[in-house]
Amino acid sequence: MLALLRPLLTACLCLLAPGARGRGPPRGDGFHYQDISEGNGKGEIYFNGVRLHVETPRLSVSATRGSSVTLPCHFRYEPELSAPRRTRVKWSWLPANAAGGPVAPEAFARETEVMVAVGDRHRSYGGFRGRVRLRRSAPGDMSLVITGLRLNDTGRYRCEVIDGLEDESVTVELELRGVVFPYYSQRGRYQFNFFGAQQACRDQEATLATFEQLFAAWEDGLDWCNAGWLADGTVQYPITAPRGGCGGVELAPGLRSYGQRHRLLHRYDAFCFSASLKGTVYFLKQQTKLNFTEGVQACAGDGGRIATAGQMYAAWRLAGLDRCDAGWLSDGSVRYPITRARANCGPSEPGVRSFGFPPPNMHFGVYCYR
Repeated sequence: MLALLRPLLTACLCLLAPGARGRGPPRGDGFHYQDISEGNGKGEIYFNGVRLHVETPRLSVSATRGSSVTLPCHFRYEPELSAPRRTRVKWSWLPANAAGGPVAPEAFARETEVMVAVGDRHRSYGGFRGRVRLRRSAPGDMSLVITGLRLNDTGRYRCEVIDGLEDESVTVELELRGVVFPYYSQRGRYQFNFFGAQQACRDQEATLATFEQLFAAWEDGLDWCNAGWLADGTVQYPITAPRGGCGGVELAPGLRSYGQRHRLLHRYDAFCFSASLKGTVYFLKQQTKLNFTEGVQACAGDGGRIATAGQMYAAWRLAGLDRCDAGWLSDGSVRYPITRARANCGPSEPGVRSFGFPPPNMHFGVYCYR
């Protein structure tokens, strides 16, 4: 009798032995897993069936302020499933100020939830509530549609698909098309601490520029020899033509950086970023020139309001505004936009020309926004 039982006992002991490998039963999620012990007493579960893939055809997307944008994200199974499965999808966001460089694990803890969806049910959060949805144009399409883009929507978005033990994700960078411009106070150069610079940009319908935005502006030819705050709390300035007093002639062209500065105590100018407009910036035709107060009233009488510096820069860069007439803006500055350089209209390069902040009783034209 013992001889007859010996093969069965041997088989049982082999299944229980540390080096044995056994195939577990299928789980309720339709996948197949293999329970493997490595001989050290620590069992591990290895996936041995259908594989989840999450992909995006574009690593970065750019759009304009106020528009709608789609951040692409698709998932699929390999091999394909015979029937659809119930998955959980989460979109999260790391603001542009914190999204520099590769994705580090600790960065996920700083992410803000944008939307979570399970089947046909979904929930959006914070400032994205009511502005986001999943496109769902085809099976596996979990692309995020954002409407009414805001200046501070830029950053790194992560699309995460969860199915049982499977958890895969991809990231997509969202950038706004716009323009970076240097900005200083009516009181003169280097008057803003970090928070004052933030407010100054907001007053001009803009935000503090990110490093990436300033770098892109430098690549486009921005050259400015005054240091300004950026959104990450660093102070930098772009130089395309090295010269004395701007880092010296020995340094190569690039961004000069003072690094992180004290946000309350240190004072500099600002680099602001303005994106596209929902309205129109225009030069108000008048029979006579106006002082600042008259300019404000004239724009209101025309059904608009006096334009901000940020609106003028955006209209110049994104809408091709070109006018060789100096005019008041809302901050008390006088400027005019040139896209086609010509005689008697300033330097030989396109740009927004500035007369600074003249006394408000002087007479100029006015730029309105409507």
